[in-house]
Amino acid sequence: MTPCESDPAGNGALDFAGHIACAARSVVSILPVWPDNANRNEEPEGSAIVVGDGTVLATADHVLGPARDVFVRTSDGVSMRATIALRDAATDIAFLRIETPLPPVRFASSFAVAHRACAIGNSFGLDISVACGIVSAVQVSGVGFNPIEDFVQTDAAVNPGMSGGALVNEEGALIGLLSAIFTKGSDSNIGVNFAVSAALLQRVLDDYLDDGIVSHPKSAMVVRPTQAVTSPAFAGMLVVRVKAGSIEEKAGMRADDVILSANGRRLKRAGSYRAAAALTGSGNRLTLRVARGGDIKDIAFHLE
Repeated sequence: MTPCESDPAGNGALDFAGHIACAARSVVSILPVWPDNANRNEEPEGSAIVVGDGTVLATADHVLGPARDVFVRTSDGVSMRATIALRDAATDIAFLRIETPLPPVRFASSFAVAHRACAIGNSFGLDISVACGIVSAVQVSGVGFNPIEDFVQTDAAVNPGMSGGALVNEEGALIGLLSAIFTKGSDSNIGVNFAVSAALLQRVLDDYLDDGIVSHPKSAMVVRPTQAVTSPAFAGMLVVRVKAGSIEEKAGMRADDVILSANGRRLKRAGSYRAAAALTGSGNRLTLRVARGGDIKDIAFHLE
């Protein structure tokens, strides 16, 4: 089954509401079956996005918790059993399998800050609903939720139960998988919400569809954000240590180098280097723009 690209009623191209309604067909409610002592009253259900050939569901790993059984409920009330296929705690992404295909979501080719965005998910277990806002920030890492973070930030209202749902653009194409609410107090919407970027979800999905296994590059470097006192001229990631004999060292990386960007992606916060490496994937070429002394150079190597 394929996503709708025109009005099913035959009235021509979809308008904004039509695009969002179409995307909502690709979001389902998740009903994990937990042990009796693991029930979570404030978030008894979650959400998932239909991807791939329509038999794969992507959700947030934390939605599943200790569940061994999972049921899915579509927006029109059809329930079915799902099988847990893969869990990747490092990115907070999990995949489920269903036997009957559902309409898969389209992935966005591009988006930017201030573009319109809508969150689609199972808020508080009340079934699939929509809340819209804008893209507040992109390439956000170092927030502290997951070891690997490449978040799209949005002010669209996101509440418990929407984790694993979709963040889509105004054409209904996926820009992120809803993951986290940034709050210092209660677990409720305050306008700073995060979705795993569609790019990171696609990379993890490709790994899973390729061989059923997800792996992330291992770095032989210890890095941390620069500080003005140590590097007044350059903002980036300071290389603290490089493992002797590693691919990185053989490529020319040295302690005290400042990594300005990775494959063109600016590195500014803790976790940004690991995010860039995860997006690139093991076995692929990573090109670092490096400041050493007063010189700028490019150093490239293949990730392990």
